[in-house]
Amino acid sequence: MYIPKRYGQSKIDKCPFCEKQGTLLNKQGVVVCTCHKSETLDNLKCVCGSTLDLLNGKFGVFFSCKRCGNINLRKALEYNAVKPKTKTAVENKDNVKITSSGKKIITIRSDDPRYFD
Repeated sequence: MYIPKRYGQSKIDKCPFCEKQGTLLNKQGVVVCTCHKSETLDNLKCVCGSTLDLLNGKFGVFFSCKRCGNINLRKALEYNAVKPKTKTAVENKDNVKITSSGKKIITIRSDDPRYFD
């Protein structure tokens, strides 16, 4: 059975740290969400035990192993458990501050998707 592709559903990039939809590029060129834009993927290992080198290509980010060859991002993340380094950025992702009187103060930046709502 043939199911046609719909506009915008053919490729959806996900953040490697939290599996949300990625909208930004970090320093390494990996697509991440707004919460993890300062995080980097470091010390990833291959199945054979050697380190993976991060490369950018025509179809996005991929890794290169000296013994195994090229490995895509999805497979490299399956081999390695990736956790964000800073917990405070993840916990305070909505930029919500609670004052002593119990009121919530929400700070909306220009790179926040709620900026235009």
